[in-house]
Amino acid sequence: MTTLVLIGFLGGLITGISPCILPVLPVIFMAGGAASARPSPSFAVAPGTGISLGGTASAQEDHRATRPAPRAPSKWRPYQVVAGLVLSFTAFTLLGSTLLTALHLPQDFIRWAGVVLLVLIGVGMIVPRFMHVLEKPFAAFSKAGKHTGANGFGLGIVLGAAYVPCAGPVLAAVSVAGSTGRIGADTVALALSFAAGTAIPLLAFALAGRRLTERVSAFSRHQRRVRIAAGATVLALAAGIVTDLPAVLQRALPDYTSALQRSADPGLSRGGGQRSACVDGATTLADCGALPSLKPTAWLNTDGEAAPQGSGATLVDFWAYSCINCQRSIPGIERLYEAYRPYGLQVIGVHSPEYAFEKETANVQSGGDKLGITYPIAVDSDLETWTDFDNHYWPAQYLADAHGQLRYTHFGEGGEATLESLIRQLLADQGNALPDPLFTDDGVEGVAFHRTPETYLGHERAASFAGTEAYSAGTRDYAAPASLGADRFALQGRWTIGAQSISPADDEAELRLMWRGRRVDLVVSGEGDLTWEMDGQTHTQHVSGTPNSMTLVNRDTESSGLLTVTASKGLALYSFTFG
Repeated sequence: MTTLVLIGFLGGLITGISPCILPVLPVIFMAGGAASARPSPSFAVAPGTGISLGGTASAQEDHRATRPAPRAPSKWRPYQVVAGLVLSFTAFTLLGSTLLTALHLPQDFIRWAGVVLLVLIGVGMIVPRFMHVLEKPFAAFSKAGKHTGANGFGLGIVLGAAYVPCAGPVLAAVSVAGSTGRIGADTVALALSFAAGTAIPLLAFALAGRRLTERVSAFSRHQRRVRIAAGATVLALAAGIVTDLPAVLQRALPDYTSALQRSADPGLSRGGGQRSACVDGATTLADCGALPSLKPTAWLNTDGEAAPQGSGATLVDFWAYSCINCQRSIPGIERLYEAYRPYGLQVIGVHSPEYAFEKETANVQSGGDKLGITYPIAVDSDLETWTDFDNHYWPAQYLADAHGQLRYTHFGEGGEATLESLIRQLLADQGNALPDPLFTDDGVEGVAFHRTPETYLGHERAASFAGTEAYSAGTRDYAAPASLGADRFALQGRWTIGAQSISPADDEAELRLMWRGRRVDLVVSGEGDLTWEMDGQTHTQHVSGTPNSMTLVNRDTESSGLLTVTASKGLALYSFTFG
């Protein structure tokens, strides 16, 4: 038990400093230093002082007399916000799925209720009279004759319901136990120690917000503006959760705590199973026994039928659509599927939910579509497949040969080059003549040089557009900036922006890309000419047909620079990938 508590505390501490917590930090910072306000018709302000006089303001001061009375931020407010967040997140992770099932409510009810409450709280922080109305039902819980103000604990409760960080092995163990109803003393101890570890960095940030308010006199003089800014930040978080904007930020940042998170796994392993036979991330194939069978509640991307095993190799990838680590690794899995499916590779994505709302099959389908997954998806909402594999991670890959024998496992991000090499070995054993390899390094685990991440051009997934114009559905004129930052792209001319691709609206239009790596590939379709220029060298190629990848730059050593692509009308550009 002591070991589990220590592991849980360490896992929580790591999660509290990981990139996945970044979107919620501005709310915690602002909430820690924002004062509450209570409408008070008798509050008056002495001219030029900002000091309450009490009584009724004079006629000369009536334009300042009826403003809500600001209250200094409570010294306990940062603790209330963090305590509420940690308590609700822990409770909903452990008991949310069971409670929703008992009440016959949708599994994503808690998350959407949290988003709605975030909106109400944000509006209340901006409009104190509205907050006063919101607090009236809870007046009985405050001391007689006193006003509690905008209690930080309530905000923390709502944040815990609405916000989901990424899961390391500790949180994975807690959420799986809660989702399957296998909650015992060990699970509770793990959850509570994880919560305590997470609370420390979050509390430090909330206290920093309060101290800044106390020490900078401008915050004291403009407390109402601080409160409005805090309310706007809460509303922005609610909008971000609905539109998945935090995920864009999280995918753009490397997971600098992944190695630390994985250090906790040995203490959580139940032993035995496939994990004891295969070494995580080995560079050679091993004999690890039979691949466990899949027991999905539904199949997606297969017309409802079970996906067949690959004739040369089968790759099983565990993922969850809100898991940021999965979102970063899935493009590589998709590329492997597209490249090696004709040669006997089958990829099956097993969607095992981290949280209750991920049990909804419609949500899984939507999440898979947004990530561009075309391979079969086994919906593992009951976590039976997860349990049979004795899996602990999102993402996790299990590679089997043509006979259904497990030969390789990998947990976490990275490792694409090694995985591809082993897939090629299994497929070559079946007598296949294979195309050139896609990957030259193992991503986050063995990067030998900087490489631009996959760059999507459709507005649904574009995250590196550098122009000042709106990047949304429709046709408009674009003007490329004078210079581009690394890994950014810009448009010049008139373009039509679609959900997954972009097309020139006139005879031709230009795209500029600042890239790093050794190789640049572009997925393009339609009928027309594509011209690209790099380092003074110009190439033109006619494109015809369905979406396909074409290589624009291929070099032996690390390179970087500005790539200019000119597309004629009739072409559709989807994405750039880099080797």
